[in-house]
Amino acid sequence: MRIIVAPDSYKGSLSSIQAAAAMERGIQDVFPSAEIIKVPVADGGEGTVEALLAATGGRLMKTEVMGPLGDKVEAHWSILGDGKTAVIEMAAASGLPLVPKDRRNPLLATTYGTGQLIQAALDAGIRSLILGIGGSATNDGGAGMARTLGVKFLDQLNRELPNGGAALKHLRRIDISGLDLRLASTKILVACDVDNPLCGPRGASAVYGPQKGATLEMVTELDQALNHYAQLAKSATGREVAEIPGAGAAGGLGAGLLFFTPAELRPGIQIILEAAGFEEKIKEADLIITGEGRTDRQTAHGKAPAGVAALAQKYKVPVVCLSGGLGPGHEDVLQKGISGLMSIVPEPMSLEACLGNADRLVSEAAARLCRLIRVGMNMSKR
Repeated sequence: MRIIVAPDSYKGSLSSIQAAAAMERGIQDVFPSAEIIKVPVADGGEGTVEALLAATGGRLMKTEVMGPLGDKVEAHWSILGDGKTAVIEMAAASGLPLVPKDRRNPLLATTYGTGQLIQAALDAGIRSLILGIGGSATNDGGAGMARTLGVKFLDQLNRELPNGGAALKHLRRIDISGLDLRLASTKILVACDVDNPLCGPRGASAVYGPQKGATLEMVTELDQALNHYAQLAKSATGREVAEIPGAGAAGGLGAGLLFFTPAELRPGIQIILEAAGFEEKIKEADLIITGEGRTDRQTAHGKAPAGVAALAQKYKVPVVCLSGGLGPGHEDVLQKGISGLMSIVPEPMSLEACLGNADRLVSEAAARLCRLIRVGMNMSKR
């Protein structure tokens, strides 16, 4: 029996690598002779670097960069086993967890550090980048990132603007003459799992600004600033990107990448599975076990388990999802190629208890699943 375990992380408790190891232990309790292939996955957010390193080999890198509010941050990124591809999580340099709740301010937060990570990869000779853009603290349209790479954002007195989304309201001219020439020969795949435009009611500021600390007044100010920025960026680059689905991702970093680099926005799980060689691994599989912290109707729209199931359907391999919790609309995933769902929680318990015992709960859930499978196998022999 060949079983692929391909979980996403269980947020707040287990990384995807830890979850895969827990599933493996549970399977071995029931099927000790099973061939188990672990392929930790991610959808472009937290854990992307770790998951791809585990799947492909390579080496972990670290670079000191500017954090969202100007503090120094030691950010990790990776060069994969092929030696040619770098993986960067923007959250490592510009992420919300880097800013204490009482200091969160999307008016000032910058993606400058994300640009420094891109620059570090280019300096290392890399010309193929995978960039995950989930979990940002920023709302600057990627201007900070672009500034690092040589773009100048100037006010009416031809002075460079300070960092942050609010400063963009004073923007009068964008000078791209100094843009890093290496970008033209670099392939950049952006793992993006939202379809928000840059501005408007579904834009970066309105939808994601509040979780980054924006008040209603800030949302209005930032949305107007990004709209102004988009018009000038269009004039400078000849690219009209503000309405492209995903332009509003990561506080508009999606738009910034589209304006100033040869980036392509794609569903994160597709990028991760391709880089991990997942399709080749599942061709002869009997079962795939995936999982995540919470399964609800959003899972069916591009989250990791749905991406795993979509590829599995091609080879008619059944997929079971072990979820930390089943939320409203979780049944939707059954229409996306997932054959069965199981909560890892066997009895009523507090969230704190679930998080503290996630490793054991995942392992035991995998064992329960395998016992049910064994029952089915015995029935088929009768």
